[in-house]
Amino acid sequence: MEEMDIMEKYFEKKALFMDSSPDITACSKVLFGIPMDSTVSFRPGTRMAPYRIREVSEGIEEFSVYQRKSLAELGFYDAGDLIIPFGNVGETLKRAEAAAADLLQQGKKLFVMGGEHLISWPLIKACHKFFPDLAVIQMDAHADLRADYLGEKMSHATVMRQVAEQLGEKRVFQLGIRSATREELEYAEQKTHLYLDQFLSVIAAVKAKLGDRPVYISVDIDVLDPAFAPGTGTPEAGGITSRELLQGLLELRDLNVVGFDLVEISPPYDPNDNTAILGAKIIREALLAY
Repeated sequence: MEEMDIMEKYFEKKALFMDSSPDITACSKVLFGIPMDSTVSFRPGTRMAPYRIREVSEGIEEFSVYQRKSLAELGFYDAGDLIIPFGNVGETLKRAEAAAADLLQQGKKLFVMGGEHLISWPLIKACHKFFPDLAVIQMDAHADLRADYLGEKMSHATVMRQVAEQLGEKRVFQLGIRSATREELEYAEQKTHLYLDQFLSVIAAVKAKLGDRPVYISVDIDVLDPAFAPGTGTPEAGGITSRELLQGLLELRDLNVVGFDLVEISPPYDPNDNTAILGAKIIREALLAY
């Protein structure tokens, strides 16, 4: 499928991230949104995040003082938002996987804005088919390792259980986790690398374990303390700072990162846009770093 056919089949544009290129054929990196919050268990609203992050991106510089690079020099394409049937979780996940697979087939690297955390599952599934040795770094307050949540196997509370079972034992690296059930912790002891309530102090160890294998990074904004990111559906006290998150992301830039997502920003609980603006900065740094 040709690149422009992919855009017409899967995506619609309502706003653009700053300094995105109008020509997908010239870009190896593609940014898109998945405005889904069908399984959010506490405070909904994450479907509004991709649009709002794009809007507020105009309020930050295209130049990163940390990396001495500019989005204007990068060349990335903003495809818009995935067209989804609201309320139909299964079909949404199928469309996300199909769109991701088509972009990967074109040699594109994925940068995705959620939406709830369940959107990571089809993206990682698609990446795993292209990169069989794939590993995942999850930055999150919650383990997301439940076998089901309220009887549902597909939920933002089960997403990393799905990923761990897809990839195999010890392929998921969980950083910043500070909320889990007893059963989730027992599962993690056997199946994942869980760094409970640890973040920057374990980055070097994670990198050493990963080496040059392909890596997908998933950032749930609630890995941050709610003081730094109040606009999220399931805030959890005791998290890291925004400075620590940005530092951690930059320390991972020499890994073989093949995909990235940012999830769980909820604009209705972000009245001053602080979380959305931080989200735009995270996307900028990820685009430039990976």
